[in-house]
Amino acid sequence: MKTNTMNAAEFTSQGHWRTLAACAACMLALMGCHPDMWNQPRFAALQKSGFFTDGRASRDPVPGTIQYDGQRRPWKSAVFEGISGGQLTVPSIMDDTFYTGRQGEGFKADNYFPVSAELLARGRERYDVTCTPCHGFAGDGFGVVTRRGFPNPPSFHIDRLREVEDGYLFDVMTNGFGRMYSYAARVTPEDRWAIAAYIRALQFSQYAPLDTVPADVKEAILNPQPVVENPADSSAAHH
Repeated sequence: MKTNTMNAAEFTSQGHWRTLAACAACMLALMGCHPDMWNQPRFAALQKSGFFTDGRASRDPVPGTIQYDGQRRPWKSAVFEGISGGQLTVPSIMDDTFYTGRQGEGFKADNYFPVSAELLARGRERYDVTCTPCHGFAGDGFGVVTRRGFPNPPSFHIDRLREVEDGYLFDVMTNGFGRMYSYAARVTPEDRWAIAAYIRALQFSQYAPLDTVPADVKEAILNPQPVVENPADSSAAHH
């Protein structure tokens, strides 16, 4: 009667081959790792380079670069000093107690700054840089990221957001809301107020009363000119 038995030598031999096979598989896998994966072409600090015309590999910081060492310091901008007439100290908007949320004692419904052309220009600049990827240039919620699967944020032109206070917009930028995370570390308090003012301008642009429109623009709205078809385009279409 034949039994399925295995002596120690056979067992040891099979285990040896298993080990060799595993080592061979590892070696084949490692052969796929090219040395360029860790030896990438790069320049060391202060190294000479023929790529740039000045021969230096190290580049100067871009204009406006601020060294950050993890410490939060009061930040003052000449833009806002001019808008507020230098009155940016009482209350200090760099103070965390300045705004405690919509239900807090520090809630400020109206914009901290008087709305001016300078404030709106600053708000538009910061809005275009920071907010348009999601909210779009028109504030309709159709930013570029929404074309790649990110959910659309609500339009600034819906009734709910047209009726909220400026302080509510400031609060959302400060603390985040829904899928939107906090921008407190990315946008200064001054710029958050400027962006809130510019959002109001965007909202007004979509619901501006006809009486506020310049006369020439009003005439074009009330009496639109018919579109004249280009004869050349028409003949090309028939051919």
